[in-house]
Amino acid sequence: MIADGATAWTALDWLLLVERELLAFSAFWFCIGLLDEFAIDLAYLGLRLKGRIQTPRLPVGYGAEPLSGPCAVMIPAFGESQVIGTTIGHMLASWPQRELTLYIGCYSNDPATVAAAIAASADDLRLRLVLLGARGPTTKADCLNRLYAALCADEERQGRHFVNVLLHDAEDMVHPCALQAVDTALVLRDFVQLPVRPEPQDSSRWIAGHYSDEFAENHAKGMVVRAALGASIPAAGVGCGFSRAALGQLAERRAAEGEFGPFAPECLTEDYELGMMLSRQGRGSAFLRLRDDAGQLVATRSYFPNRLDAAVRQKTRWVHGIAFQGWDRMGWSFRPVDVWMALRDRRGPLTALVLASAYLLLVLDAVLIGLHALGMVNVLALSWPLKSMLLASFIGFLWRAMSRAVFTAREYGWREGLRAVLRIPVANVIAIMAGRRALGAYFRSLQDGQVTWDKTVHDRHPATATATARARTVRA
Repeated sequence: MIADGATAWTALDWLLLVERELLAFSAFWFCIGLLDEFAIDLAYLGLRLKGRIQTPRLPVGYGAEPLSGPCAVMIPAFGESQVIGTTIGHMLASWPQRELTLYIGCYSNDPATVAAAIAASADDLRLRLVLLGARGPTTKADCLNRLYAALCADEERQGRHFVNVLLHDAEDMVHPCALQAVDTALVLRDFVQLPVRPEPQDSSRWIAGHYSDEFAENHAKGMVVRAALGASIPAAGVGCGFSRAALGQLAERRAAEGEFGPFAPECLTEDYELGMMLSRQGRGSAFLRLRDDAGQLVATRSYFPNRLDAAVRQKTRWVHGIAFQGWDRMGWSFRPVDVWMALRDRRGPLTALVLASAYLLLVLDAVLIGLHALGMVNVLALSWPLKSMLLASFIGFLWRAMSRAVFTAREYGWREGLRAVLRIPVANVIAIMAGRRALGAYFRSLQDGQVTWDKTVHDRHPATATATARARTVRA
C-alpha cells in the first residue's frame, strides 16, 4: 500500500510539473503575441490620427468609364459547375467595359464546368474559354500559367497587348467599381490588392463566420497598416491586379531558370508569393480600401468553407504554403518592417502549438482542481513573473476580443460583432488542427518532393443569394 501511495504521489507531482511548464510556456508566448498585436493597434491608431489611413468614397457613377487599356481577368476552374456560370454572368454584367477579356481555365475531364461556362457567356465575345489538355485538377498555379500562355498567344495574334491582369476564383462576386479602381491604381503600381469580404452564411454561423471575423479585422487594420508602413503586401489570389509588364518580367526570369509562366506550380500559395515579390521590386504595391457612393466596401465577396473539415483543409494549405514554403522559397528580407510582417505571416505553426498547449492546460487544470477538492494536491504557487504574464495575457485577450468585435460589427453589424467574440474558440480549434496537418504535409513533401493541392469545393454563390433577397424584397 505504501508503494502504491508513493507511486500515486509521484504521478501527481509530475502532473503539477507539467501544469507549471505549460503555464509558463503558454503565458510567455501569449505575451509575445499580444505585444505584436498591440504594436499593430498602436500603429493603426497613430496612422489614423495623422490622417494616413482613410477609406475614400467613390463618386456616383464610378465604375463604367473606359479602362486605360485592354485588361484580362484569369479564373482557374475545376469542378466548379455550380458557381462558374454565376460568376461569369455577374462579372460580365458588373464590368461592361469592352476592353475586358475573361480567361476561364477548364479541363477536358470536367465537361460540366465547361458547359456551365459556355452557357453563361451569352455569346459575349469578351469570354475566352481555355481548355487544358492535362487531366484536372492540376495546381492552381499550373492552370494560371496555361491561361497566361493563351493570353500571350492572343497578344501575338491580335497585335495588341494587355495593360493589366486580374486574378479571381470561380466562386467570386465582384464589385462594379473594382475593375476601374484596380485599373487606375495600376497606373502607378505593379500590384494592387482589394479587400476580401467573406459572406455570412445562416447555415454556418460558427465555421464560416470565423472567416468574416478574421478578414474584417485583417483587411481593415492589419493590411492597411502594412501598406502604410511600406511593408510587402501578399496577394490573396482574388481581387488582385498586376501590371502586364511586371508579369512578363517574372515570366522571363522563370524562363531563364527553365520554368514557364510567372506562377510557381510547386507552390501552394503562389498568389501570396507573387504579391510579395512584386511588392519588393519595380513600382511596388498598394492595398486599396474604398467604398462606393452607397457606402458599400469595394471588395471581393464569396462564401468560405462552412464545414469543419473543409475549413481545416483550406487553412492547412495556407499554413503549409505561407509558413513552411514561404521560409524555404523566399527566405527573409533585411528590411525590419518586412522581417516583422514575415514573422506575423509565418507564425501559424507556433500559434497552433501555443493554442494547443493552452487548451491542454485547461483540461489539466480541471483535473487538478478536482483533485485539490479531494485534498490530494495543493494549489500551484505562482511566481511574480508568472502572475504578471497571466494578468497581461488576460487583459490582452479582452483587448483582442474587443478589437475583433468592433471591426466585425463595423462591416457586418453588431450581432455579428458579438458572435465574433464567441467564435474565437472555433477559430482557435481550426488553427490547431490546420497547424498539425500542415506540419505533417510539409514533412511528407520533404520526403517525396511532391506537394498536394487540396482544392476547396464550392456549391453556392453570393450573387445568387443577393438576387433572391432582392426578389423577396420586391414581392414584399
